[in-house]
Amino acid sequence: MQRQVIIYDTTLRDGTQGEYISLSAEDKLRIARKLDEFGIHYIEGGWPGSNPKDARFFEMAKLATFQNAQLTAFGSTRKANIKVEEDENIKALLNAGVNTVTIFGKSWDLHVTEILATTLEENLSMIYDSVAYLKEKGKEVIYDAEHFFDGYKNNREYTIKTIKTAMEAGADYIVFCDTNGGTMPHEIEEILKEVLSMVNVRTGIHAHNDSGLAVANSITAVRCGVDMVQGTINGYGERCGNADLIPIIANLQLKMGYKCIPPEKLKHLTELSRFVSEIANMPPLPQRPFVGKSAFAHKAGVHVSAIIKNPFAYEHIDPSLVGNRRRVLVSDLSGKSNIEYKAKELGVELSDKEYSRRIVEEIKRLEDKGYYFEAAEGSLFVLIKRFTEDFEEPFKLQALRVGIEKNGSEASSCHATIKITVGNEEEITAAEGDGPVNALDNALRKALSRFFPNINEMKLVDFKVRVIDGTEGTAAKVRVQIESRDENEIWTTIGVSENIIEASWQALVDSILYKLIKDKEKELKYKEEMQHVREGNNI
Repeated sequence: MQRQVIIYDTTLRDGTQGEYISLSAEDKLRIARKLDEFGIHYIEGGWPGSNPKDARFFEMAKLATFQNAQLTAFGSTRKANIKVEEDENIKALLNAGVNTVTIFGKSWDLHVTEILATTLEENLSMIYDSVAYLKEKGKEVIYDAEHFFDGYKNNREYTIKTIKTAMEAGADYIVFCDTNGGTMPHEIEEILKEVLSMVNVRTGIHAHNDSGLAVANSITAVRCGVDMVQGTINGYGERCGNADLIPIIANLQLKMGYKCIPPEKLKHLTELSRFVSEIANMPPLPQRPFVGKSAFAHKAGVHVSAIIKNPFAYEHIDPSLVGNRRRVLVSDLSGKSNIEYKAKELGVELSDKEYSRRIVEEIKRLEDKGYYFEAAEGSLFVLIKRFTEDFEEPFKLQALRVGIEKNGSEASSCHATIKITVGNEEEITAAEGDGPVNALDNALRKALSRFFPNINEMKLVDFKVRVIDGTEGTAAKVRVQIESRDENEIWTTIGVSENIIEASWQALVDSILYKLIKDKEKELKYKEEMQHVREGNNI
């Protein structure tokens, strides 16, 4: 029988203490619903006694229904030298309207005497009174033993007294906290082997990542026998962050045989990680284990050749188990295997193996000049198509001119003139824009729309410029990356030149070529399907 590990998420409280992360009450409720849907057991909603936003979140949450998770309110033990029923923080916990509360107390004598400036005995009373009072009010109480491991290493006897006091008061869980994140995995193991025999209630681990060991320490604690893991989605949190629940859940469930969440939910792990990143307005890390965009990306030709034969040669799990996917990258390190795999993925048929060799040579030549096809699959698609027999250039540039006018302090104006040929027809157009690239884009679209009206369906959604080598100053080579979209998909194209207008032109042309080629392929496929239908009806 699988051993159940309780997953306790503190993204909405501890996670928001991370730098650059701020969540509104509405954001927190959206994330809470997603966590509940995913199968998380406890969701720490915030500290209702610390700020109006968290108090408002708990008011909103009273109207929400959670199917899987217990919503938890977080706070501290009562203040020193006051009655527990008079403590405003304790009152706020009771008013939060939740069945479970988590309170932290001091386990390290240094914090008691120097930070709280009270006595060791008073601290024990604060722990006992707070837990006992909350239990008397019918709450499930999770006691976080703050700075437990540092306290244990400095004054073992007193630290043990603090958790025994919480147990005597009726705590349902004792959670051992590595609050400073400095404890090593072997220390976690040695200490927990001693302590767990003294604890007669369920236990948990709360690790911070200051030594880069929060995930390892959490898994070590589970192996030692703790029942609960506390952490955050994507490891968000103060300083270097908290234990990242993403790799913890994946490792425990896929590799170690523990049950964390319902098995059918595991395939939504990548979705959950990216959802929280989006709400928190934090860019998803490509290298994040299990769920990152690069987690199952293969670049070296030797690797790609191997995974075509057997993916497990270079992958520790099947990416689909966590909702991710395998990606083959194309760069100057690529071999023919990369190109053949990528062409198939992009829907391009290479009828001759010689094409693969020539494409590899061309990519290596271009990347030496500063191109970067890993981040521009639209341009890669166009490049590969150029080597196929059925490729026809839809239009040709004859001439272009871009001008900028500025009079005194007035805003500058930009205009572009373009001369192109489509087949035997010639078109000359001019257009204005907010900047030279925008003017160029407008003129090109205007010139082509008479021949290809479907380009009006696409729009430019992002434009990035990067200086490749800054040593040449204003004469340095630049890389322009353009992201475009229509109602069906998003694609990225690239251009490189010492002239930013020329680089932008290359990226713009690739972007439009991608749209025209894809639409032509869809049209041909539709005609073939209709032909099959007609032939079927004639039988």
